[in-house]
Amino acid sequence: MKHLSGLDSTFLHLETPEMPMHVGSLNVLDLPEGYEGDFYEDAKAYLLSRIHLADVFTRKLALMPFDLSNPVWVDDEDIDIDYHVRHVTLPSPGTNRQLQQYVARLHSTLLDRSRPLWEFFIIDGLKSGQIGLYTKVHHAGIDGQAGVEVGKAIFDTEPTGRVVKPPRTRPHRNEYQLGMAELAGAALRNTAQQYVKLFKMAPALAKAIGGLAKPVESADGKSVSAMPKKFSLFAPRTSLNVSITNQRTFAGRTISLAETKHIAKHFGVSLNDVVMATVAGAMRHFLADNNELPDKPLVAGVPVSLREAGDTTANNQASVILVSLATDIKDPIERMRAINTSSSSSKSMMSRFKAVVMDDFPMFGAPWLMSGLASMIGRSGLVNLLPPTANVAISNVAGAPFPMYFAGALVTCYYPVSIASHGMALNITVQSYNGRMDYGLIACRRAVPDLTELGDYLLAEHRLLMELTQTLPGDAKTAGAAGKAAAAKTAAPPPPVAEVVKARPAAVKVEAPKPAPKPAAKKAAAKKAPAPKAPAKKVAARKASPVAAKAAAQPAAKKAAAKKAVAKKVAPAGRARKTTSAA
Repeated sequence: MKHLSGLDSTFLHLETPEMPMHVGSLNVLDLPEGYEGDFYEDAKAYLLSRIHLADVFTRKLALMPFDLSNPVWVDDEDIDIDYHVRHVTLPSPGTNRQLQQYVARLHSTLLDRSRPLWEFFIIDGLKSGQIGLYTKVHHAGIDGQAGVEVGKAIFDTEPTGRVVKPPRTRPHRNEYQLGMAELAGAALRNTAQQYVKLFKMAPALAKAIGGLAKPVESADGKSVSAMPKKFSLFAPRTSLNVSITNQRTFAGRTISLAETKHIAKHFGVSLNDVVMATVAGAMRHFLADNNELPDKPLVAGVPVSLREAGDTTANNQASVILVSLATDIKDPIERMRAINTSSSSSKSMMSRFKAVVMDDFPMFGAPWLMSGLASMIGRSGLVNLLPPTANVAISNVAGAPFPMYFAGALVTCYYPVSIASHGMALNITVQSYNGRMDYGLIACRRAVPDLTELGDYLLAEHRLLMELTQTLPGDAKTAGAAGKAAAAKTAAPPPPVAEVVKARPAAVKVEAPKPAPKPAAKKAAAKKAPAPKAPAKKVAARKASPVAAKAAAQPAAKKAAAKKAVAKKVAPAGRARKTTSAA
């Protein structure tokens, strides 16, 4: 047996019928060309041959007596694959919207805690001829990054698949029901270990909390506060921050990963900043449509991973930071830079606590109390009165950068389906996959009935940010001196293509080049050609000289006499004619 950590078990204790705590994904599959088999049966056989590669598929819960402590994971020695893998056919016409609505309905139901906490649905009937694959796994077993590792176990990188060794034969231990004394003893031992761990970490935790009051040195050498700027404990109240029902609505949208990276690089921010700026712009328009946009900026609850590199354990190792979405700023680029500042400040503060953030903590006697409080707060409407800490949950998960295959079918998309909760009726999770950024929007249908409009605003905001990369200079700070020079050159954006075309001169007829003139012809042309004009400066100098002024003042008669005197000195006519003929 293996005890759930304090963080893992929290997802169990806070779960209610209105607030299921499982996560999932929606994939659309392209069947192999010429495929004529039964894909549902093939998918079951495919999964049965590899579910032993991930613990989340083969373990189930054993609850403690009276929920006095966290439950434990035990191996399920009799997995019913027909229960866990199910077949659904969409009604005609089988549109993409119908697929997403059915996924929302499936996501609203609780998982059976007496079995391993996962279900797969093979969905056909799409008018495109493709197959839908919807998966859901309880959050008590995995977080976002662990989910990526589980995906690697069930997906292949080639359509032919890989050879998977069958599981080793193990003796049956009959752990379907553990004894009361065994469970109670395990609970006491685990609780004691948790208190010892908490006691050892207390000095480091106190030091980290005390460090918030001390100033830290910024990049420019100045001392600044360790607390985030404009830190506020509460977010403004919106129509999203209410108690929710078990009804769900879902929408998936796709944005180019390359374009998102281009925006981030152009403006000198992170990829996650662009994601949050895209969501912030969409929510600003969405709330403004109904005159609900608050004067204060919306706040996002953003999960951050605490997982060490290479750690593939199927559990939760994450915390949450609060990031301002700067929805009070109209300009989209200024808004994105404000998000970058808020995100950097919150991450900096989290980095000081990362080493002492506990994902396992003592909860002896607390599980039943947490479950009761969660149900009471949600159903009493108390959430509608309390000030929210965050308005929306936004998560960005890095997925596979290459195409994947499931039972020989190509996975074309990877829309995450996450958790809507009391007080935050909307969750937006993004997963990158094979050059895509797939946005999965899940919400309480009563709180956000027009979720598809918000999805359309996401696409519009992304297009706007892409257009601004063509018209606004980039962030020269990220490119050094060369970047500053380039930014200076592009300070005035070039005219649009249409204007450039209009400014072009009319077409000019191109004539064949004329042969070079002969020497005699050159001299004749030089004689006929007018004398080149002197530069303006030289002409002005001649006009201003005393000699030129005196000559200009001579009477006309004196000029005529001077010409006759010059004529007498001219050479004899025969000599002159000879000179002329030579010319």
